[in-house]
Amino acid sequence: MKRSVSSWVLMGVLLVSGAALAQEEGATYSRGQGWSVLSGQTLGSGTAVTGQVGWPGLSLGLLHGATPRFDIGGKLTFNYGHEGIITSVVPGLKLQGWLRLMLLQTSRVNVGLTFAPGPFFYFYERYTEVGLTLPIALTVGIPVGSALMLNVGLDIPFYVVFGTGGGVVVPVLLGGGLEYFLDRNLAVSFNVRMGPSVGSYSGFFEDRTRARFTLEALLGIAYKF
Repeated sequence: MKRSVSSWVLMGVLLVSGAALAQEEGATYSRGQGWSVLSGQTLGSGTAVTGQVGWPGLSLGLLHGATPRFDIGGKLTFNYGHEGIITSVVPGLKLQGWLRLMLLQTSRVNVGLTFAPGPFFYFYERYTEVGLTLPIALTVGIPVGSALMLNVGLDIPFYVVFGTGGGVVVPVLLGGGLEYFLDRNLAVSFNVRMGPSVGSYSGFFEDRTRARFTLEALLGIAYKF
């Protein structure tokens, strides 16, 4: 009888322990809101509208979760800083595709790639500069509880300027940011990247090859339908 009681007690302890562990793991994996527009995590499903403002400009975006690991969309950007170079204040317009691929997701971290190709135009007094941007970014996201997603990343917003005096510029930008989820569908964010832009574009480089300090510091908002 004592052995029977002991067996039932042991079984009960194991069941309770197993339930508690499962609950803990479930809570860990449910950190965040299941979607993101800045980290390595994708939307997963649905569609999000986004907006960002700061330096070097203002952007509006539309993003759709095509698969659990892949998002596709587009961006329209009005800049007042030439590709983030802090000494080059000039109005511009960018039209970009927006592709996001999640490479890895665990309970504690996610990793993703972003590619956003498209043409740009900068409007100087006597001419219009035309170019093509081919930016790629690697981002690591770190969920903190259910309301906060941190990120760190390396961005290489490579671009080419066409015509006389044009050339190739390779910015190498490092930084971080955060998304704070006000609810399941609405997030506010801050993202910053900085580093040198190295290239041979004589339109704003005095020498054939020179590095210029580049900054992107943007406040944002995203709403998922």
